[in-house]
Amino acid sequence: MPDAVEENLSRVLKGLPLEGEEAEICDFSLAEQNEALESQGIQPSVDPNFKPVVGETVVYIVACVIFNEAGEVLMMQEAKQTCAGKWYLPAGRMKKSETIEEAGKREVKEETGLEMECTTLLMVESASGVWTRFVMTGKIVGGILKTPAQANKESLQAKWVADISELSLRATDITHLIETGRVYLEAKKKSDPAWHRDQLPALRPHSRLLLRLVVLVKKKSTNRVHILLSERTSWHLPVCEINPQKSFHSTLRRFMVDLFGAEVPPHRPYGLFSVEHDPRSGRDGVCLTLLVAFRAPLEEVPIIGKCVWHEISRDLGDGLLQKMASKRSLVELHVIR
Repeated sequence: MPDAVEENLSRVLKGLPLEGEEAEICDFSLAEQNEALESQGIQPSVDPNFKPVVGETVVYIVACVIFNEAGEVLMMQEAKQTCAGKWYLPAGRMKKSETIEEAGKREVKEETGLEMECTTLLMVESASGVWTRFVMTGKIVGGILKTPAQANKESLQAKWVADISELSLRATDITHLIETGRVYLEAKKKSDPAWHRDQLPALRPHSRLLLRLVVLVKKKSTNRVHILLSERTSWHLPVCEINPQKSFHSTLRRFMVDLFGAEVPPHRPYGLFSVEHDPRSGRDGVCLTLLVAFRAPLEEVPIIGKCVWHEISRDLGDGLLQKMASKRSLVELHVIR
């Protein structure tokens, strides 16, 4: 067990997808979540056989925050009738069989005329369990900036903007994305170690919407870091299915109660190690790997029998503690509702 656990944890810390049977295990499926609700006298409303299908049951959005050497952000002017003339980041819905990176490149090309090379995932935003926006940044490697003469159904024009307050925006939800991108850009120039390294979504197919947890706690008597492991066919990081009708926080809460009981001690989600997604085999699922840490020591965190605490090596433990030290060291997860 220790070698396999350490290897998988090392992959997680590097933002790499897990491989083998561990990547397919789910400890708390929608069917099991429904059973838990029924045992409490609550009638569940979610279909236990829910499957994510792009364009039908889930909406995946990409948004790209790109700056030039002058620090100006790339913006495009909307052509859609409902918001014609307003300005927004190059963004839009992913298409069937498109990877997140491919969708970002396509949207930038269609709406601005420029060709983008994606460099890192900046943020993942979630609204209920079925709307997800993947925010990326990158650099321009070609193309010609769209002018009003090239206006089409995708956009009216594009331009580099120093101050977005001078524009009439389609919506203000992008201001946080632009500010995050700007801070990231400055941090990269200074080689700030507090920020996560460049990291793109990992190519790994999933047939469901999954949340994988790295649950961390320190043992008071030894000051060593432990992580939570669950066992089905093998020891693995705990995984649950994301409820498509509930907020991300609701899914996390229910899973933590399932793992630790109704009196689960205070804990905090920190951010994402990775996003796994690969629709090329016809599967539209996503797996988000999230760091969660307890404030209390291991001795004060009771667990239910199906899980164990596993002491990890000092190097891996130090790596996880470093991730907790800065909120920028992991990909931001922004829950809208």
